[in-house]
Amino acid sequence: MLDSRLPLALDGGGLNWPEEGKIAVFAPSADLDLDGIPQERAEIIHDFYPAYAAWRARDYNVAVTPDGRYAAALVCLPRAKVEARAMIAMACALSDGIVVIDGQKTDGVEGILKAMRSRVTVHGPVTKAHGKLFWIEEPAADQFADWASGPELTEGGFWTAPGVFSADGVDLASALLADALPAKMGKQVCDLGAGWGYLSAHVLQREGVEAVHLVEANHVALECARRNVTDPRAAFHWADGTDWEPAHKIDTVVMNPPFHVGRAAEPQIGQAFVASAARLLTPQGHLWMVANRHLPYEAELNTRFIQVDEIGSDARFKLFHASRPIRKRR
Repeated sequence: MLDSRLPLALDGGGLNWPEEGKIAVFAPSADLDLDGIPQERAEIIHDFYPAYAAWRARDYNVAVTPDGRYAAALVCLPRAKVEARAMIAMACALSDGIVVIDGQKTDGVEGILKAMRSRVTVHGPVTKAHGKLFWIEEPAADQFADWASGPELTEGGFWTAPGVFSADGVDLASALLADALPAKMGKQVCDLGAGWGYLSAHVLQREGVEAVHLVEANHVALECARRNVTDPRAAFHWADGTDWEPAHKIDTVVMNPPFHVGRAAEPQIGQAFVASAARLLTPQGHLWMVANRHLPYEAELNTRFIQVDEIGSDARFKLFHASRPIRKRR
């Protein structure tokens, strides 16, 4: 991890931060140790709300997008190759000094290192803990301009962006759920983990809907949703789907919950979304949900709702309709 490689680079490895000025740190995991960077000079750049909130809780300066120029930058590589390259391009364009790249082998750091070596002089790398850290000095602003990318309109007519879930088009599970939604869904609907807005666009076609709340932790995905869902009844919330609080209880929740952090499937994320849906709903409220067939959500659904039915499935996905959330006695 970064916190095992950065000290080696700074302690005799040849890496030195400039003596003054802000240091941008792009997309670090919320649990990383950044002791090698003076906290008062670090600015965390993160568009994933739980990580953003965690860094703020640690008293770091945090921003959703870069603000101005930086004396140096550190990029923590994400898994998506296009997103990683775009982050490097942004760091190089905004840094007046060193740009440090860090990542795990499983996240493609070796491919990034090879590609960058073909263009510029690369220092390092420091290799440890199944990853690499390396850096370039004072990159030209346009050196990696062709790596830059952002939201774009797909052939299907939707705006998506690198790193956003289902960036290449409509997710098959969401399409399956959209086809199963009832004609009437109540006045207040929440799309929990809304992504770039596909389900919300379908919900707004249902009779009697007065408001759809799109709750999404990925800021870029939410900005894509704003372009895809222009109906004035849509309300956009950059928030953690597991603890978001509406002003009033919701009639219906729809969701295709996330189940990955990194590469491993973690069903507890989806289970937390089920618990959140039950908390958000009115006593007679409804949940419409799609999930991968192998994920164990039935027990959590039955713990949280009086009525639970599997309403459809195929070889990969299963659909649930749950109603009447169970209120815990105080």
